[in-house]
Amino acid sequence: MRPPRRPRLLTAFLLAPLLTGCFASTGDAGGAADGKDGARLRVALAFPPTENLSPYGADATILSRLGVTEGLTALDANGAAAPALASSWRRENDRTWLFTLREAVFQDGTEVTPAAVVTALTRAGRAAPAPAALSGVTLTARAQGATGVRITTTAPDPALPLRLAGPGLAVLAPKAYADEDTVDPVGTATGPFTLTGVDGTTSATLDRFDDHWAGRAQASGIDARFIADGTARANALRTGQIDIAEAIPVSQAAALDTDSRRETATTRTTSLLLNTESGPFTNPALRAAARAAVDTDALAEGVYEGHADPGAGLFGPAVTWAEAKRIAPTGRAKAGRPDGASLTLATYDNRPELPEFAQVLKQQLESAGFTVKLEVRAYARLEGDALAGRFDAVVGARNSLLDTGDPVSLLASDFTCDGGYNLALLCDTDVDRAVERAQAVVDTGERQDAALAAEAVILATDAVVPLVHQRVVTGVADTVGGVLLDPYERTLVGTGTRR
Repeated sequence: MRPPRRPRLLTAFLLAPLLTGCFASTGDAGGAADGKDGARLRVALAFPPTENLSPYGADATILSRLGVTEGLTALDANGAAAPALASSWRRENDRTWLFTLREAVFQDGTEVTPAAVVTALTRAGRAAPAPAALSGVTLTARAQGATGVRITTTAPDPALPLRLAGPGLAVLAPKAYADEDTVDPVGTATGPFTLTGVDGTTSATLDRFDDHWAGRAQASGIDARFIADGTARANALRTGQIDIAEAIPVSQAAALDTDSRRETATTRTTSLLLNTESGPFTNPALRAAARAAVDTDALAEGVYEGHADPGAGLFGPAVTWAEAKRIAPTGRAKAGRPDGASLTLATYDNRPELPEFAQVLKQQLESAGFTVKLEVRAYARLEGDALAGRFDAVVGARNSLLDTGDPVSLLASDFTCDGGYNLALLCDTDVDRAVERAQAVVDTGERQDAALAAEAVILATDAVVPLVHQRVVTGVADTVGGVLLDPYERTLVGTGTRR
């Protein structure tokens, strides 16, 4: 599921190769400094390009997971901002930050300069729709000397370093922006692999970028295939046609050899979003009845065959700090009697488990007394209608820290009156106040506390019912090492990935 209320797609962003050791991998993550020239990697991705590889939409996921794009910052394993193209930064006042660039070059051979970074951030700010990381934020970037970029926001933004690690804020060479209407990432990024060719929605070819600032990648290149069918991805891995297959369906996981299966807890939560603006779920008692009807243990063990954890909140086990700080919701409405209340439950089939998941959920709701019609579409055909409130309930999978790494930004986007991706169409004064309080907090630990206090207020409305926290299964051939198993789902291939 992706931002905003006007259609906007999920994006993802490459973690700096310097930091790949922060995440679980199938081997060491060092580069090819020893001069060895590794074989090309054959990679199967689940989602084909839909926007001509624009860095501002869903295709940014492709660019990041294949090691093409980078931004000023990255996320470390604890969700904190870490250096990427910026080697350091400091906050000058509540609205201004100064970032110092490291020495790096673009894939077209030009230098990464403050002016180039300003161009990239300025274009991202003008994109329509804006990248999810900039939802509700306006920033101005200016060059400062030979290595500095000063970024000013119109309102205080304590999470700016996290935001700059977010999707859609990749820094590309100036020639990428030569066309006012499009952005061209081919040969203009800074990552360890450079995109050299794309065959529509079928495949992409990448070569190693030998001048990457963190050293040469061990693999000499990547041959990527876009295979939407999860069974087909698993079969391609089993038959040796590919080396790495992302997002193996749980139905196929058991069929893979144990050594070829990598399971990672992610920050992705599958939730039931209830339309609070129109239909039966404007009634808090019926929302409470829907929550009471859900058996999250059965969903985790049944549909996901144990490859998920029962829903504990908006932030699951992969958000390591959340469990100890979580606050129980209070003041929930008492569950009412559905008495056959009719509702339309919608989901999408881009993630193969969701239709089955929604079918089981439909049965649980019907057992509680609701009358349920299930509608399954491709995500591209569902998002607009969901944001317009044309369904009574939506089942979707949302990576809570994908866009910015900041939990408060997620809450603002998804659950406030002005939120860009408010699928529940929730507009609650108490929720807005709790999120606003959290947005003002600077200290990391205190901001986490404030985020979980706001989470409790949101859950008390029963506008959202967390169902399961997903684990992702990645298929990896036994000849391959260094695959990046990232809980934020921003990376897959890095400098140390090889066969």
